[in-house]
Amino acid sequence: MSQSQRSRCVLITGATGAIGGALARAYAGPGTHLVLHGRQMAKLEALAETCHLRGAQVTLSTINLTDSHALQVWLNELCAQQVPDIVIANAGKNTHPQGPDILEPWADVQALLDLNLKTPIAMVQHLVPAMQARGSGQLVLISSLAAWHGLPTTPSYSASKAGIKAYGEGLRGLLAPRGIGVTVVMPGYVTSPMCEAMPGPKPFEWPPERAAKVIKRGISANRARISFPFPLNFGTWWLAVLPAGISQWLIKRLGFNLPGDSPRD
Repeated sequence: MSQSQRSRCVLITGATGAIGGALARAYAGPGTHLVLHGRQMAKLEALAETCHLRGAQVTLSTINLTDSHALQVWLNELCAQQVPDIVIANAGKNTHPQGPDILEPWADVQALLDLNLKTPIAMVQHLVPAMQARGSGQLVLISSLAAWHGLPTTPSYSASKAGIKAYGEGLRGLLAPRGIGVTVVMPGYVTSPMCEAMPGPKPFEWPPERAAKVIKRGISANRARISFPFPLNFGTWWLAVLPAGISQWLIKRLGFNLPGDSPRD
C-alpha cells in the first residue's frame, strides 16, 4: 500500500483520561487508525465505539506501560504491522504531600516517575528506530506548566514534567535531521479527575475538548512547544525567569501552598 493510500496511525496512551479521550475523538475519522491505550477496558471500549462511528479503525491495549518487557513486545508488534505516524505519550499520574512538612510516600513517587518520565523515554527508545527507517514520524510528549517552576503542592509531579520537557527539547534537535518531529505539550489546568484531586487553586481551567483542539493544531504544525492557556503560561514562565527566591515568594502569595502552611513574608 502506498504512503498516500495507507491509513494514518495515531498512538495515544492514557486514552481513558480527559485529554487522551478528547484527543482520540479529535483524531477519529476515515483514513485514521487509532491505537488507544488505557487502564479501564470498559471506558476504552466505549471510546472506541465513538471513534468507530466517526470512521476510524481502532486497536485497543491495556498493557502495563511500566512493565519494560510488555511495553517492548507491544510496540514491536505494532511496528511490525504499521509504524505509528503520531505517538502521543499522554499517560500520567500525580501525587502530592498530604500536609505541610510531609514528603510524598516514596512508593507513590517511584510509580509516578516510572509512568510520567521513564515510560515516555522507553517508548521513544523502541519507536525511533522504526520511524528513522521510514524517514518520518511525530513524537508528542506531555509535560505541564508546572515544569517551569516546581510547585510545593506537587514537587515530584513537577520534577517529572520538567524532566520530560528537557528530554523532548533535546530530542527534537537530535531527531530533526532524521525526519522525526518532537513536540512538547505544556498544559495548564484541564478539567479531569486528576486535576480536581490536585491541591491549590486552578486558574484558567480549560475543558479537555479545547485542549485537544489546540494540541492537535500544534502537532500538525510540528511546533516545538504547545503551552496553554496564555495568561497562566506567561505567569509560570516568569517564575522560571525570576530569581528563585522571588518566584517562591510569589507562589506562596498566589496560594500554591499546602493547607496549614501559611504564606511567609
